[in-house]
Amino acid sequence: MKRQDFYFDLPEELIAQDPLEDRSSSRLLVLDKKTGATSHHIFREIKDYLKPGDCLVINDTKVIPARLIGEKEGTGGKVEVLLLKRKGNDVWETLVKPGKKMKPGARVSFGDGLLKGEVLEVVEEGNRLIHFEYEGIFEEILDQLGQMPLPPYITHQLEDKNRYQTVYAKHSGSAAAPTAGLHFTPELLEEIKAEGVEIAHVTLHVGLGTFRPVKADDILDHHMHSEFYRIEASEAEKINRAKESGHRVICVGTTSCRTVESAADENGKLKECSGWTEIFIYPGYKFKVLDCLITNFHLPESTLIMLVSALAGREHVLAAYEEAVKERYRFFSFGDAMFIE
Repeated sequence: MKRQDFYFDLPEELIAQDPLEDRSSSRLLVLDKKTGATSHHIFREIKDYLKPGDCLVINDTKVIPARLIGEKEGTGGKVEVLLLKRKGNDVWETLVKPGKKMKPGARVSFGDGLLKGEVLEVVEEGNRLIHFEYEGIFEEILDQLGQMPLPPYITHQLEDKNRYQTVYAKHSGSAAAPTAGLHFTPELLEEIKAEGVEIAHVTLHVGLGTFRPVKADDILDHHMHSEFYRIEASEAEKINRAKESGHRVICVGTTSCRTVESAADENGKLKECSGWTEIFIYPGYKFKVLDCLITNFHLPESTLIMLVSALAGREHVLAAYEEAVKERYRFFSFGDAMFIE
């Protein structure tokens, strides 16, 4: 299967740069995965497509303000550090720009010395392990000094950090938001619950591998970055109950989808668990848990458009994307949504 099979033409002006004021007023394209039929709605109408007994799976990870701007000690040169993975004992795997000058032993200072870091070693892909030094609580210092690590296609800083968080974000650890969840408001979630839909929480800390382009011509040569996930026993039970009673499991976002598919046994059963996943879902994959998916519109040739193609078929997905472009839908993180039923 070739990377180019997942290409589509996207005018740059359709890449959403800012979130809408009202989260649930985004547009919603509904795609029937069996027939390829589409219809157009407003996101809050999603509740009309959910049935009593269905289980809606949401990813309650919280984005940390992981982008730090500092100065290299000795030269005063500007250094940008992006926190990717916590390794323990105040050591993080990071992405550093400019990387070439930050060799092991190089030191960087943030916020006039409020936070300092030393490069320990260079790891895969040129990332750096950095040991941080500070007084007090790391998360509080990060909140003070860090910026939201917005994707590269968003060209300015957010005025309100919370708009790059879901309203149910709880467990800190992501370098990017699970963006399909950005459309939900507390009111909409309450209305969905009132209709008898079960809501299950899972956690997957989104890494920057989400935005990593597929460079290999043959997609099977692409390697996914590992991401940490956790499912509590009570939430696994909710999902199992929906499956056993013949109801649907509807994942909010590709991250929730990848979590349940990574954690399920061969019979599609879940239990309390945590671990690291590198699951790569592309056409030909047989879903064990997920029945339907709420998702945003993804980049051409990305692992995410490959995942939705595994669910609805490449031809159906590309035809729906073509229609979304024609109808001037907004794309990517702050863009509109799609429901694959």
